[in-house]
Amino acid sequence: MSTEAEEVNEDRRKYEFRKVIEELTEYEGSGTQLVTIYIPPDKQISDVVAHVTQEHSEASNIKSKQTRTNVQDALTSIKDRLRYYDTYPPENGIVVFSGAVDAGGGQTEMVTRTLESPPEPIQSFRYHCDSNFLTEPLEHMLTDKGLFGLIVLDRREANVGWLKGKRVEAVKSASSLVPGKQRKGGQSAQRFARLRLEAIDNFYQEVAGMADDLFVPKRHEMDGILVGGPSPTKDEFLDGDYLHHELQDLVAGKFDVSYTDESGLKDLVDAASDVLADQEVMKDKAEMEEFFEQLHTGEKATYGFEPTRKNLMMGSVDRLLLSEDLRSDVVIYECPEGHEEYEVVDSRHGDPDHECSECGDEAEKVGREDVIEHLMDIAGQRGTETKFISTDFEKGEQLHDAFGGIAGILRYSTGV
Repeated sequence: MSTEAEEVNEDRRKYEFRKVIEELTEYEGSGTQLVTIYIPPDKQISDVVAHVTQEHSEASNIKSKQTRTNVQDALTSIKDRLRYYDTYPPENGIVVFSGAVDAGGGQTEMVTRTLESPPEPIQSFRYHCDSNFLTEPLEHMLTDKGLFGLIVLDRREANVGWLKGKRVEAVKSASSLVPGKQRKGGQSAQRFARLRLEAIDNFYQEVAGMADDLFVPKRHEMDGILVGGPSPTKDEFLDGDYLHHELQDLVAGKFDVSYTDESGLKDLVDAASDVLADQEVMKDKAEMEEFFEQLHTGEKATYGFEPTRKNLMMGSVDRLLLSEDLRSDVVIYECPEGHEEYEVVDSRHGDPDHECSECGDEAEKVGREDVIEHLMDIAGQRGTETKFISTDFEKGEQLHDAFGGIAGILRYSTGV
């Protein structure tokens, strides 16, 4: 399998995991009735079954009959699922969720989900009972990798934050008390200059203190630190050795940035594109910049479900761009005359009535599926590469909000 095909499969697997996790986090149980088991790849299934059997026996001591029944039913369901596996779990292990969840109206519903081969190996066996399923370890696996510290400053203000994968996160800010270059009446030029330098030094120390507090605990996990601002300021800050010595060694580059408020952190990431070339956020930005260039100056761009789907069917889409935040289904309708049409709806909504646009007859629903999986299936058949785009930058937000989360860069113009 090619590297690109492997990346597509990995992206799709992550998306499917993310969907299941979002579903699981919405479930609530009464008391400690929801059971989660994390099973590492080197843990024998027979040992897990023995553990579950022991927990089932101990659950008989639960005073509440309903809780006792629900917990034992969940453990029985887990044992039934584990029978499908041989001596050891699949690659990277498995996670099993089972329990009686609130179905509304005072009713409960038994839910059991098994997630095989998570994105990273499960490190240790974990048995957990609570009113919610334990999903945090899986959520951590799905976060985009790469961690950079960000500092933007001039002599008026500073902001410190993170670039976590694709997401820019502002954390701390400070405003300076550095006086302007014009001295007040009654002050000698030398005294004014000395006070001003002292104020600048104090401000740089304050900024370094914010950075040290934020970055030093994470220094062994970080890929680097980026510093931005006007030329004299950032140079003075770095050359003055204000940062903790271990952080100083992590500085990956300094960059000219006009703004030093929270937006300046995003400008810094843009300015550091060469340093960040291998980071996912820069790859996303490059894809969206090419899309907008084709949209405004060429004819090799498509967006929206129906035009993009038609271009996919024609094999004309080079790259399918899908928003990571897209959560919709496509409902497939067929009218008595045999016309097939599609309608995209929120995944939480029901199926609307549909009238065929060609003949006007009432159409009947013949299928419903996740819109991303629907489009990726077609893309896979046509040799089209799929890219998931973050909403943590402006053009990524525009893809989701203005273009319905679906777009494509074409191989050639089709007029569709």
